[in-house]
Formats: sequence, structure tokens, C-alpha cells
Amino acid sequence: MRRTRLILAAIPAALVLNIAQGGVFPAGAGGPTGGDGTGTGTSATTLNGFTKQVVATGLADPYEIIWGPDGFLWVTEKSGKKVTRVDPRTGAKSTALDLTEKAVHTEGAQDGVLGLALHPDLLKDEGRDYVYVSYTYDSNTSPAEVDQRLRIDRYTYDSGTGTLGEPKNLISGLASGSDHQSARLRHGPDGKLYYTIGDQGANQLQHYCEPNRAQRLPTKEEIESKDWIAYRGKTLRLNPEDGSIPADNPVLGGVRSHVWAYGFRNSQGLDFGTDGTLYNTDQGPKTDDEVNILTKGTNYGWPHVAGYRDDKAYTFSEWSASAPTPCADLTFNDLEVPESVPQQKETDWKGRFTEPVRTFGTVDSGFDFSDPKCGELAYICWPSLANSSITYYPGTGGIAEWRDSLLMTTLKDGSVYQLKLTDGGQEIAAVNRLWKAQNRYRDIALSPDGESVYVATDSAGNVRDANGAPATELENPGSILVFRQK
Repeated sequence: MRRTRLILAAIPAALVLNIAQGGVFPAGAGGPTGGDGTGTGTSATTLNGFTKQVVATGLADPYEIIWGPDGFLWVTEKSGKKVTRVDPRTGAKSTALDLTEKAVHTEGAQDGVLGLALHPDLLKDEGRDYVYVSYTYDSNTSPAEVDQRLRIDRYTYDSGTGTLGEPKNLISGLASGSDHQSARLRHGPDGKLYYTIGDQGANQLQHYCEPNRAQRLPTKEEIESKDWIAYRGKTLRLNPEDGSIPADNPVLGGVRSHVWAYGFRNSQGLDFGTDGTLYNTDQGPKTDDEVNILTKGTNYGWPHVAGYRDDKAYTFSEWSASAPTPCADLTFNDLEVPESVPQQKETDWKGRFTEPVRTFGTVDSGFDFSDPKCGELAYICWPSLANSSITYYPGTGGIAEWRDSLLMTTLKDGSVYQLKLTDGGQEIAAVNRLWKAQNRYRDIALSPDGESVYVATDSAGNVRDANGAPATELENPGSILVFRQK
């Protein structure tokens, strides 16, 4: 795939929109319609030709947000451990699924109730009113110690009660932990389920002595025994009926498994284009956040390569392999690597992989990652954006200037970007920053009429302020915002 480089274009007057997944807006609907035009009674502000309003607040870390065929927003609350339906006209919330007794969430961690997907036949009287949910749980029967794993369950929606029931487990025992869950769940146009699993934070911070398994492929014995240890750093493809391995999944290392693509760090963005192209985002370590096009059986390079194989400002430091000093005797430092830790330049690794179609925060070697204004929160000042979701805006969308684009949210950068695709959707022609605020933007859903952009925000966390310094006070914590063109 040909290399392209990041060019920030001028901020446009109009904002990119995206057609949401399925559904028809109820008559007269299109956004919040409270007494002053919002679901929570807040006044509207104007930004780049759009009004910004608060639809709902008080959500406990909304993670996945989808427009449902019932005209409601479906939201997973990561730390709230439930699935919530939000009326976009009033902001009223109702619980569709309460997992507080089953899900595990650690304060400040990336676990909890995560991925969400709606079956395309939901509410079509086809007998397939299915909703798919992923969440972390304790697989240890002993209360003395938690063995955290992840599962994907299928639920049946009862439109009479507005709740989910009849759970059926599709897959369980997947790797889980406190970091790099990824956890984007999509029902593909081919009728299969796609799911991203991060590298679980291996080889960094508190997990620095854990080997990174993003390149490790599963063995036949592991698949037969349902040992999913090698699924870290992968994108999975499952049969939605029972979670089994599709017969046309790739054979990698002589083994057919759930693995569709591999070599990822923290893929929090996943969406399909109209033609079936599968787009992905992956968060970089300090630089090189990626946008990728995923294809069957393809390797995307992590941890040997971050972004392009250009030896710029990234070296794979394998802390878990430290010798003769064992890793456990070392103190992790992002900027200073002991001599006992093996290091490998990107060009030293000769493996085959597919380069991203675009990177963000790519800098030259010698870049100074220590910024005095960030202090102990130095990572906030690093060039990476922490891209957190991606959605496709189709060529039939109602705003012509944004047709065939991707919409990307970011966390520590506090921005939403529009990525204009070239003909065929295989390259990115321009990048535009649309919103910038003191928010951690997590995910996006759109009304079917393409006139309302719904954005979910984290409840807490660090973000760059207007001066690029760390900030902990968020403008709209745990909220759903709506942007509408004036």
C-alpha cells in the first residue's frame, strides 16, 4: 500500500456527519426537543456553523453509542456496567440491561461493559431481535482472587419492556485486564461479528514485564482447548449464531481461528464502508496513531512497527525479555531504557505487514518527549492523539461536501476530525479538525436523516487544554452531546 503523510487542512465551515446504523427517525424527530431545544434544558452554543447541545448527562463512562431502529440511542456504560437507551428528544434514560452483578470494572481502568452491536433485523419482525454485548467478568469461582476475562453475549430485545434478556454466550474466557481493551464490536455486512482486542497494555506501565502477544498466532491445541491467550492485539471474526469460527476465516500459521487480522496495540475504532471496506484506528505509543484498512489475514506490525517502518522516534523495547537483569528488578521508564532491555529498530524487523493509510503525531527521531508544562503527566503532551473511534459517512449522505469521509474522535487531544477519503475509499486526501474542547470524545452515532451528530464523552480523565497542557476538569463529563447544522 502506498505511503501517505498527514496534512492538516483548513477547518471547514460545515462539519462531517455520518449515517447511523439502521432505523428511521420518528416523525418530527431529529434531535433533542426539550423546552429550549435540548434534552436536559441547557442552552445551545454555536461552533463552526453548528449548534452544540447537551442531550443527556450523568452517564458512567459511555463507551459505545449506536442509533437504534426504535429511534433511541443505545449506549454501553463502561463503569456503570449497563446498557442504556437514551431518548434523543428529551434525554430520558432507561436501563435495557443491568450487568452490575456480573461485570467487573476497576476504577480508572479500561474494563467494564464495552462493545455493543445491533442485529440488522432488530425490530423487523424477523425473529432476530438480537443485541450483542461484550463485558469483562470474573472467571474465578473463588471470591478471594479475581481472574478477569472478557465475554461476548447475545441478548434478545423485548420491545414491550424495553429490556434485554435470554442471554446466550457466544465466546468467553477472552483476555482482559486494566489496559488496552479496544473492544469495538460490529455486525458486518457479511453477516459476521467483528471484535477488536488490544494488547492489554503489555510491555508498558504496570504491565511492563508481560510479553506482548500482538504478533503471536494461536496454535491448533489452543484453539481446540478454547485457550484464547493469543487473541491479544487482534481483530476477531465470529459467527453471530454461536460464536464459532467461520469456515472462511484466514489460515494463519497453519491454523484457522477467530483471528481476522493482527498486530494491533489498541484498536478502539472499527467501521465498515458502504462497499464493505473495513476501517480501523489504532493508538500509537507516543507517536503514530493509525488509520488502517483491514483485510483478511493481514499483519499490521505492532509491536515491531508503529505507523510506517521509518525508524522515526520509535524503537521496540522488549522489557519482558530483559537479561541478565530480570524485568522484575527494573523500574519502568517511558523515556529511559536500561541496557539489559533488548531494543529493535523498525527496519531491523523483516516481517511482512501492511502500512497504515494515515498516521497522526509522526515525528522525527530526536524529538523531545519531555515537556515542562506537563510534568508527571508527560504523556498528555506527546504528539499522539489517542484516537478512540471511527465512523464512515457514505456517498449518499445528506451533506454533499462530507460524502465518503471518516469521522474520528480522540481522547487526550479533545478533538473530532473529519478524514476525507479519495475515490474508492482507499486513501485519505485531507484531514480537518472539526471540534476542539476540554472533553474526552469517545464515540459517535448519527441520526438516520444525517442532520444530527451525537457524541459520547468520558466521565473523567486527562485531556489537553487550549494551551496544550494537561487538564483534569472536563467540560461535559459523562454526556451525550448533539451537533446540528444551523
